Amino acid sequence: MILLDWLTPWEFSPTLIISFIAAIVLYVRGCRVHKPNYFRQFLFWFGIVLLYLSLHTRVDYYAERMFFIHRLQHLVLHHLGPLLIMGAYPGQTLRAGMPLSWRRALMFVLRSPFGRALESVCTHRIFVPFLFVFLVLVWMLPVVQFYSMLDWRLYRVMNWSVVISGFMYWNLILDRRPSPPAALSAGGRIISPIITTVPQMIVGAIITFSDYDLYPIFDLCGRALPGWDAVQDQVAGGLIMWVLAGFIEVFGVLYALGTMMRLSAKNRLPEKKRRAPVATTASASLRQ
Repeated sequence: MILLDWLTPWEFSPTLIISFIAAIVLYVRGCRVHKPNYFRQFLFWFGIVLLYLSLHTRVDYYAERMFFIHRLQHLVLHHLGPLLIMGAYPGQTLRAGMPLSWRRALMFVLRSPFGRALESVCTHRIFVPFLFVFLVLVWMLPVVQFYSMLDWRLYRVMNWSVVISGFMYWNLILDRRPSPPAALSAGGRIISPIITTVPQMIVGAIITFSDYDLYPIFDLCGRALPGWDAVQDQVAGGLIMWVLAGFIEVFGVLYALGTMMRLSAKNRLPEKKRRAPVATTASASLRQ
């Protein structure tokens, strides 16, 4: 199959095209103002390319007909793509790429009661990690998976929901600021990926060691790769969910640990600030 065939959308989506074009135009315009370093630009563009290839190319055809390719697709949509883009910290760059009237309108919305409520939900330290795991597991239920593969509207809801929850989650974990203003504490950013990865690894292990077909929808649609039976396909998909997704979560733990060490070295952890007056008072008492 030639490259053009691979890049041809399996199901054309004007909404997706407009979303990608808008993000690209805003980022290019914003780079002229903020000038992020080359590594951050690389992370952004790599994440954009991975998301596009997973959502709007021939890959989508194979994801509907092979379970392990479907899991690879969701690994990119839920974990890797949002992680790369949020690791580029594109917020200020994207805002700088907006026309002045758009920025004013955005500030008006963010300062309104609706905007504050929306921001509170999208950065909630409990709700966001819960949603991140829930949307992985609920779409893995055999009944839900069956109907989401047959109904194109539900299929798009599935893909968009995991992408959005991925952005929300990695926005919390990769935050480099102390708390507050960060929504999640430095320690919480370390613990959260550990908690969220456990149920995903358990489900991945269950799928890997299942000796019967959990997802007959892929046989019903017709498996795209010859020579793969249902159990082999499930083993590969289960390992992707069990091992590869776990590796990405481990990276989140290590990154959050590095953030906490950096904040601690700069004495910017709230716990240290609270203990500092106590230590100063004790030293003064000893001198007296």
